Amino acid sequence: MDYKEALAYIDGLHWYGSKPGLERVGALLEKLGDPQKELKFVHIAGTNGKGSCAAMTASVLKAAGYRTGLFTSPYLFRFNERMQLNGELIPDETLAALVEEIAPIADAMEEHPTEFEIMTALAMLWYAREKADIVVLEVGLGGRFDATNIIDCPEAAVIMNIGLDHTAVLGDTVEQIAFEKAGIIKPGCEVVLYQQAESVEQVVRTRCEALGARLHTADFGQIEPEFDSFEGQVFTYRGTPCVIPLLGAHQRRNAAVVLEVVEVLRARGWQIEEDAVEHGLYAVSWPARFELVHEEPAFIVDGGHNPQCAETVVENLLHYFPEQKRVLLIGVLADKDYPRLAEILAPAADAWVCVTPDSDRALPAADLGKELARFGKPVTVCGGIPEGVSTAMEQAGPDGAVCAVGSLYMAGAVRACFQLY
Repeated sequence: MDYKEALAYIDGLHWYGSKPGLERVGALLEKLGDPQKELKFVHIAGTNGKGSCAAMTASVLKAAGYRTGLFTSPYLFRFNERMQLNGELIPDETLAALVEEIAPIADAMEEHPTEFEIMTALAMLWYAREKADIVVLEVGLGGRFDATNIIDCPEAAVIMNIGLDHTAVLGDTVEQIAFEKAGIIKPGCEVVLYQQAESVEQVVRTRCEALGARLHTADFGQIEPEFDSFEGQVFTYRGTPCVIPLLGAHQRRNAAVVLEVVEVLRARGWQIEEDAVEHGLYAVSWPARFELVHEEPAFIVDGGHNPQCAETVVENLLHYFPEQKRVLLIGVLADKDYPRLAEILAPAADAWVCVTPDSDRALPAADLGKELARFGKPVTVCGGIPEGVSTAMEQAGPDGAVCAVGSLYMAGAVRACFQLY
């Protein structure tokens, strides 16, 4: 099996859908020798910020000299982005060989594993064979029944910002969703929590108390901003100086959580010097999260796709571009709460340019345009993403700003227009 055949096999698993439960992935991993039991993990759940937290944590651990895996989803441009080791993507030939090994085992199972379950098992097998010291593991969906939750007690279980997303699966209140996310907490483990609504924090506290887990909550009142520009941000957290290239106040909060994770890991015996923290945070790369990819006009790519993400995008646009003309290049998935998303984004939009993301779940750009017309601002519907990018830049003018937002499924295609792969 070559790389293209491996991807075709994975793509062919879509029809199995997304099924909650750990039985299938557990059975598959058992047949593979339970490679996850050879590994240590930082396990990260949450609605927003978990990817940024994972990227920063992995960067710090790599800087500390540990052989560090990073498992995230979805990807922007190449499927291999989901699995990294010390910042390098899984090689094509390795991915193909692992799929060739796993496919007949999965195909012979009475209940076939889903795509994400196979990817989780594949990653576990790769990291174990590569003798990763630690793996930063991002939850795919929810937590309690997510395939990544097949692991034993992690070095740290991290709960990031929780909001309303995937409500049909996880529940329609933040408290219900918090319950699902808190499912990654295991007896006696260390838990790091993003500071948020009291009702959400109480759900996590209750889970910790029931399982004898120790809770460490970030205190965002301890963040002291010092410098903020398109070059990055300088701030302190609990007196620790930090420099990050990621933009937005939300990334300072995400970094504060990472610093809490570092303290938990140190207490568990991991050797992480201050210079490793400084270098790791400074060196982090996490594309399509309020990422500046062009100047004159300023062009921002953000994968925000739910109301909570939209609030952050608006906050950042008004902060970094208070006087400029702001054009929003937007594409959404039909199964998202895009009317609410648009309502939140509207105050920051002087004009809309609509495109269709590359997904079979995408809302057609023309339908999105009709939805956006109610805000009384100019709406342009484009036939494709490259056309949308050029149209938005033209409308913004050299002194304006464009922000591509609405779906991570279009972020990769937008970045490719600027030769960023």
